[in-house]
Amino acid sequence: MLNIILFSSEAQRIRLRPFSYSRPIGAFRLGIDNLADKWQALLGGEVSHFTAPYLAQKYPCQFEEENLLIRATVLPSADLISAIGQLQLGESLADAQGQSIALKLNCLAAQQYLAGQLLEPPIQQNYLGELVELKGPWDLFQLNDHQLWQDFERLKGQGQKLSASNRLIGPEDQLYIHPTASVEGSILNTQTGPIYIGPKAQVLEGCMLRGPIALNEGAVLKMGAKVYGATTLGPYAKMGGEISNVNVFGYSNKGHDGFLGNAVLGEWCNLGADTNSSNLKNNYGKVKVWNYAQEQFEQTDLQFCGLLMGDHSKTGINSMLNTATTVGFSANLYGADFPEKFIPSFAWGSKNNWQSYSLDKAMQTAERMMQRRNIPFDEKESQLFEQLFLRTKNYRKWE
Repeated sequence: MLNIILFSSEAQRIRLRPFSYSRPIGAFRLGIDNLADKWQALLGGEVSHFTAPYLAQKYPCQFEEENLLIRATVLPSADLISAIGQLQLGESLADAQGQSIALKLNCLAAQQYLAGQLLEPPIQQNYLGELVELKGPWDLFQLNDHQLWQDFERLKGQGQKLSASNRLIGPEDQLYIHPTASVEGSILNTQTGPIYIGPKAQVLEGCMLRGPIALNEGAVLKMGAKVYGATTLGPYAKMGGEISNVNVFGYSNKGHDGFLGNAVLGEWCNLGADTNSSNLKNNYGKVKVWNYAQEQFEQTDLQFCGLLMGDHSKTGINSMLNTATTVGFSANLYGADFPEKFIPSFAWGSKNNWQSYSLDKAMQTAERMMQRRNIPFDEKESQLFEQLFLRTKNYRKWE
């Protein structure tokens, strides 16, 4: 069986914070499923991750006699899959800059390569096709449209018919409803893209969906929700109000009114009632986004960018968030004014009034929230919180 290892460099992981704080890049959700699921489905075999050392216990890297190493930031395509499939043992596939996209190596060579100690470089093959790659956290909403189309063709099956209480606008073959899903009293438009409604997902009465959209297992759209593509709801996410081009990794909640657009939420986030996040500046200019590598804001070519929120972070009711706000891991923000555009991990408070979120209290909150989804807050989760509390200390300037 093919053994696939999705690898990333420290620089790539820093670039994709806050989402890479708590998972390997290969575990990012994009389109319907995560990157590891895509590679496994398209190549077969088993997938593991070579990532930050403090994540290794939760995401161990598995080596076999033969190993296919793939750069985790690269997205699969038909041409790339074909080129990778032609690799022989001891060969690599390189991009236009000579950087390895994929390598087929024996156990020792794979371990040496990932440790930066490979003495004999593999025979290099050049890849001349188009390469789509995650370069910044905003790519997780910008690239979602194309990935939703690709994943829908791969994952759609024989679903149930849309019940008579709903209205479908557009081609029926662009709608998939899992037999265990529930959709009633809603309007679904597939003219602009496919709509995938997974196992046990629920679309409650009065919702309006305009594809491409994916609801993964157990995801819920609350009554009257207005959802524009390209939007993904990960497992057991609950969303209400108005959302547009949002990628929710899973288990996060925005259960009430309020706008969220061109945004990414990690897991276990909660946006309080009437939280609104700007995705466009009043002067229609290009936005600046926090750069973790440079520890400052960087100018981008983005005109639209909303909230980028790491795992376990929360907002209070009536929160207002500026365009392109970045929130780290396990932050808790509230207040009547716009907070700063960069909120460090384990921050607690409001604009110009921050303190550190106690590690014990942060873990207690996480444990309570995860118990509601019958997922244990185990030793691995506890160690992750402890590691991130220490690793993000430099951003909490008030300490």
